[in-house]
Amino acid sequence: MTQTTVGRPVSALQEAVQGAADRLVEAGAAGVQFRVARGDEAFVVTSGIAELGTDRPVPDDGRFRISCITKPFVAVVVLQLVAEGRIVLDDTVESYLPGLLPHGEKITIRNLMQHTSGLYNYSDSFQKPGDRFLRDRYKHYEPTDLIAIAAAKPLEFEPGSKFAYCNTNYFIIGLLIEKVTGRSYRTEITERVLEPLRLTETVLPGDDPNIPGPHARGYMQIGGEAVDVTLMNPSEAGCAGEIISTTRDLDTFFSALFSGKLLNEPEFTEMTTPLPPEMIENLPMGIGYGLGIMKLQNDNDLDLWGHGAGIPGYATLAATTRDLSARVQLSFTIGDKDFGPEAEEAVIRGVNVALCS
Repeated sequence: MTQTTVGRPVSALQEAVQGAADRLVEAGAAGVQFRVARGDEAFVVTSGIAELGTDRPVPDDGRFRISCITKPFVAVVVLQLVAEGRIVLDDTVESYLPGLLPHGEKITIRNLMQHTSGLYNYSDSFQKPGDRFLRDRYKHYEPTDLIAIAAAKPLEFEPGSKFAYCNTNYFIIGLLIEKVTGRSYRTEITERVLEPLRLTETVLPGDDPNIPGPHARGYMQIGGEAVDVTLMNPSEAGCAGEIISTTRDLDTFFSALFSGKLLNEPEFTEMTTPLPPEMIENLPMGIGYGLGIMKLQNDNDLDLWGHGAGIPGYATLAATTRDLSARVQLSFTIGDKDFGPEAEEAVIRGVNVALCS
């Protein structure tokens, strides 16, 4: 087990978070990074190993695939375009991207951003463990081909009537950004978010299968063995989940978002107005969903916002209170154990230790 501190001696809180990170490894994670900022304390702890079969420690500045935490970055770009009058949230997909969807006249941009579109989740067709991933891990996917998988299915419910998390929504948003700006969503995120905030450890890799810089390796259970799945073409995740980042850059991003540096008040209010809890199903820790961001459950009823994420080999959770008084970024790699309910409970306990103890 390793521990890294930032600028001050070990505190009781830090010891508690270190214990939570160690328990997460005991529950099935290979390696853990845990960044916490609370009051005047800020520190990083790590636990476990960066690579199976070695004693190499997890780097406290390690890069990792943030998967679905890509969505808040994308949502910021869309809401900036709303502020510029180039996108209207309650306009339909058909009005911007005619012919893309059979039911595009029923689905609004807001529906896409808050996962109330009723579209089939294209990634559900990929949820076949093992052989499918190994066969296709370096394959390039065109966004239109993945959207077509969903477009060929009937709507699963009437748009706006319920919530169902759906990566197809954000692939469509990627095309929307390109349509209204003439530039890719990667360029817009880079110039509107990464460069102004100096997020130098954050990249949109496109088809590059590598993770640049220091990182722990991630694994998947295939045929009863832990197979290294660190390398993959992230076009399968695309606008819904391709970004690679660090706990430090995620903290900078969410701090900027909640301090008003990225959005004007009207658009920020739109982003953080959650769907009612009764509409939310199957969203771990989530008790509400806004536009690309989740309202998160916690032991102290904090006004807590962020997003969770998972992709082969890696899982991440980023959270902050609205007033930025308590923030956490937790990233861990999957190792040679099944990551089941015990491990999921360890994640929830760890976040509550960090923010509520």
